[in-house]
Amino acid sequence: MPQPFTTYEQALDFLYNRINYERVQSSAYSAGDFKLNRMRGLLELLGNPQNQIPAVHIAGTKGKGSTAVMTASILRTAGFRVGLFTSPHLSRFEERMQVNGRQPTEAEVVDLVNQLLPPVAQLDQQLGGMSPTYFELTTAMSWLFFRQENSEIAVLEVGLGGRLDATNVCHPEVCIITSISRDHTHLLGSELQQIAREKAGIIKQGIPVVSGVFNSPAKEAIEEVCIQRQAPLRLLSRDARYQFEAQSESSETVEISLEESNGKTLNRLPVPLLGEHQAHNAALAVMAIQELSKKGWEVSDNAIRDGLRRIHWPARIEVVSRDPITIIDAAHNWASVSALIRTLDQQFPNQRRIAIFAATQDKDVTGLLRQILPQFETVILTCYRSNPRGVPAEELFALARALGGRCVHLAVNPQEAWELATQLALPEDLICISGSFFIAAELRDLILAAAVP
Repeated sequence: MPQPFTTYEQALDFLYNRINYERVQSSAYSAGDFKLNRMRGLLELLGNPQNQIPAVHIAGTKGKGSTAVMTASILRTAGFRVGLFTSPHLSRFEERMQVNGRQPTEAEVVDLVNQLLPPVAQLDQQLGGMSPTYFELTTAMSWLFFRQENSEIAVLEVGLGGRLDATNVCHPEVCIITSISRDHTHLLGSELQQIAREKAGIIKQGIPVVSGVFNSPAKEAIEEVCIQRQAPLRLLSRDARYQFEAQSESSETVEISLEESNGKTLNRLPVPLLGEHQAHNAALAVMAIQELSKKGWEVSDNAIRDGLRRIHWPARIEVVSRDPITIIDAAHNWASVSALIRTLDQQFPNQRRIAIFAATQDKDVTGLLRQILPQFETVILTCYRSNPRGVPAEELFALARALGGRCVHLAVNPQEAWELATQLALPEDLICISGSFFIAAELRDLILAAAVP
């Protein structure tokens, strides 16, 4: 067993040197690499902190992080101590875990990692692939932090899929499935029904489920699992409906009104995130809160309203500067890029658009470029530096030209791409950075750092 770490850098190096599926090609692993018994074994050696804190468990192809943040903010506003686990992080590792908005300090990160060392050493010596991965250790650290901070409830975003995800050892009060579309198909399947069944793996016996899935095969798969596990199901398309209202171009808030089948309405709820898809996510969060209320978690309508008003969720169609308007979005699959383009059409219909685009190798890069190229007057193609899974900029450029892209440029790194975009853009134009969580993170840090006087 390594000696306890004394510095933040040592602790992070230990984590990053574990198997990390966020940084390797998808072809390098399969569903067989994901084992819940490994996560259960790790948590048992840590005293099973997950058994002491009830949870809201959220799966979905897109929208699960936003829904998690909204749910946690509402519960916090209602007076509860709320743990929140999301992934990946944008700028700093500890963004993944927080309690009532407080992330662990560097010293606390060191202490949490040191608590992992004895059980990791023990599991590393066992046969059968029991060495914990980076994501499993991160999830376990979050449970330790939640217990340390006396969390009353935890809101957990699934990392990948659902059935075999490391978060799926929690004890939920309610489960949410936000949406189903194609992503990680080599693990989850290529058919929507297959993907839905993997995500429905979070559903527990008798635990209520809130679903925002509209696609018929996927919706039917979720309904079947709920029937099998006697889990009450509330569908956004059936048991509630929302109205979405986009605000003016200068506003970075949308408003929704939610009407349930029982006649209860909540009007003009403010959501400080752009796009109709965020209204969808907010509706799911409110429906989940109402399921919690049935179980004795007292949450007023004012707490719902104020909780939504207070959320902050960067890199989700985030306006980071103006003149020109600059938007950063972590969209990385067909459905999320489609939502981004719809939002730009609604909120910024008159601007000439310049895109900075980078992508990850296991994504449908051709499909993403087919969406991006016709919607932007200029597209700058680059490759992020923070993760080895990036598609080389030269490959993106060649693919874009083969797809008929006319005004496309090549930039060898994100900083060069940003400099070129600002040279090409007029004050009244719009620059949009998208294609990957990693390009969003790198350029967000660069732009915000440059804005500090």
